[in-house]
Amino acid sequence: MSTTTPAAFSTARTTATAARVLRQLRHDPRTIALMLLVPCLMLVLLRYVFDAGPSTFDTIGASLLGIFPLITMFLVTSIATLRERTSGTLERLLAMPLGKADLIAGYALAFGTVAVAQSALATGLAVWLLGLDVTGSPWLLLLVALLDALLGTALGLFVSAFAASEFQAVQFMPAVIFPQLLLCGLFAPRADMHPLLEAISDVLPMSYAVDGMSEILHHADPTSAFVRDVLIVAGCALLVLALGAATLRRRTD
Repeated sequence: MSTTTPAAFSTARTTATAARVLRQLRHDPRTIALMLLVPCLMLVLLRYVFDAGPSTFDTIGASLLGIFPLITMFLVTSIATLRERTSGTLERLLAMPLGKADLIAGYALAFGTVAVAQSALATGLAVWLLGLDVTGSPWLLLLVALLDALLGTALGLFVSAFAASEFQAVQFMPAVIFPQLLLCGLFAPRADMHPLLEAISDVLPMSYAVDGMSEILHHADPTSAFVRDVLIVAGCALLVLALGAATLRRRTD
């Protein structure tokens, strides 16, 4: 049985989808704790790991302030979206007058709302309670952390299409997140890597997330390099969201 093709992108359908996802998240305290509290706890742990050398926390903490939200949003989004696929909810939604753009934008809006809260909590904790010392504005830190969380959301939505179970969704983490973590410049300057690895790192979005945090750490005002890094991270998030929409399939029989 064929379904009626929905009209173009609708703000009402998008916000309705986002509201439904947020209502589901509200009744899942473990997921809320994972998204909001775990990045904060990791920052606290990191601060006291380097208790004898606060300057080390300043250097690494700024980068991890963007990486932690990316990782947690990737995990939560991929598992939550996969749960919708395997339970049949996603298929039922696609059988309704709901466009792919409405659905993917609704999910992104819902998880993006959580990402705002997550990034604000982590940034506020790092700067005002843990004493993270950065030259630039804390608001720029928040901006990059938020973009990183949105990138993690987009990656989670995308990879959920290729997993058959929640366990498989978690297994994508070594393939999608770990290489970026190793090559982003957190552990060693990218310029010091083997040329092949440096070239690979140049096309990975986490590299620009770390570079953007580094710019805020060392410069009082936004630099052209910072603007480039922010635009690349935002562009990657939008690109991956578009790829995620392309993986959605509407049942036609």
